[in-house]
Amino acid sequence: MNRDYTQIRQTLDRAISSDMTRDERMSVFVDALWPMLSPTGVSWLGFYSRKPGADEMILEARRDKPACSPIGLHGACGQSCTTKTTLVVTDVANLGEGYVACDPRDLSELVIPLIDESGECWGVYDADSFDRGSFDEHDARETAALLVAAGITSSAEIPIKAV
Repeated sequence: MNRDYTQIRQTLDRAISSDMTRDERMSVFVDALWPMLSPTGVSWLGFYSRKPGADEMILEARRDKPACSPIGLHGACGQSCTTKTTLVVTDVANLGEGYVACDPRDLSELVIPLIDESGECWGVYDADSFDRGSFDEHDARETAALLVAAGITSSAEIPIKAV
């Protein structure tokens, strides 16, 4: 899919201010991205957070439907968080039994770990699609840069793994 990340960046620059909390930034982020990404095959996007040492992640800001919460660390979100690796999942069937299917119609996924200033992963950004192969490394890099610009994560220099 061809997604206009320049336009998304401009929208985020206008919507996010330096005095917002991280929770406010996450909420504004999904609200700003949803109208631009949903027409491009994105079926859901949101954030999961993990408390230090916890064996599960909790749903935070999201669009545009409910999702599973809490989720274990065995799925794509947990793997991305524990390995600090962005996952570009072209077909969720490739994830095997560990896949957490909040919506059985989802066929591909992009998961980006969120890193704090100390280098620890505190959560993930997750985007899903009803289409196979909806996300690629370009989407991963551009979205990571948006997350840094929005002040949600401190690093866009994260390894990317295609699954």
